[in-house]
Amino acid sequence: MNDNEPTRLLPVSVWITAQQTSRAQRKDRYLSEATKHPARMLPAIAAHAIGRYTKPGDIVVDPMCGIGTTLVEAAYLDRRAVGIELEPAWAEIARANIAHATGRGAAGSGQVFTGDATMLTELVPEELFGQASLVLTSPPYGPGVHGQVDAVPGGGVQKRHDRYSDSRDRRNLAHAGWHGLTEGFSQILAGCAVLLKPGGYVAVTARPWRANGSLVDLPSAVVACGIAAGLEPVERCVALLAGVREGRLIGRASFFQLHSVRKAIGAGVPQALIGHEDVVVFRRPRTSKSSSAGRS
Repeated sequence: MNDNEPTRLLPVSVWITAQQTSRAQRKDRYLSEATKHPARMLPAIAAHAIGRYTKPGDIVVDPMCGIGTTLVEAAYLDRRAVGIELEPAWAEIARANIAHATGRGAAGSGQVFTGDATMLTELVPEELFGQASLVLTSPPYGPGVHGQVDAVPGGGVQKRHDRYSDSRDRRNLAHAGWHGLTEGFSQILAGCAVLLKPGGYVAVTARPWRANGSLVDLPSAVVACGIAAGLEPVERCVALLAGVREGRLIGRASFFQLHSVRKAIGAGVPQALIGHEDVVVFRRPRTSKSSSAGRS
């Protein structure tokens, strides 16, 4: 596929990744400070992707690793994890989470580099170039789906841990606007293509969100970013955020989601609860001509 071809229909699979709540999945495996991050990948999604696309001993990379969910789950599965994180505070928590996992018997390892992932190839050693089997990450997006919410007296809600740091720092894609987000993410994926071995995979978790009442289709934008980086789309998967019991979905929506959807429906705007995360999967082409696109 090249930039001029229409996006083809990709194979779809469903990942059952929310049989336990997020809190239960993180219990004892992560430090309490990790809950302060505004957007954390569900551990079961990370574990499923790592188990599906890699084998023990492989290198797994997350260029926007946050508090290190990808790295921790990779370590528990006996992989070598490499993370990059812009914000020093989250990078320190990621390192602490890896150390915590190692202390609990995780057979793998992890290291975290602090810096801007759009300059990925300047941050990591050249010895890693062409060595990674999987890049697993998620761009920052949709402030309405971030953070935690508490009920307050009188029926209102109060959000907490729903913002990244200094909003003036445009290197943080959470503050870069739509154009900056897609352009920056394309640059990050191009750097990731350099780290991947030929035939290696990139898995990106994303979901649509609403901005001023309009639906923002981030997953489709992720596909375009990957193609621009010289990667080949191979799958678009559905990672459930709801449990499955006897053939029925068991919702695990946050209080804020429930409140927002009820408010919208009450105003006559039909909305549904978020029940899954899109996982867009790419592969680095095996031919030298195609793989060089990731270095441009």
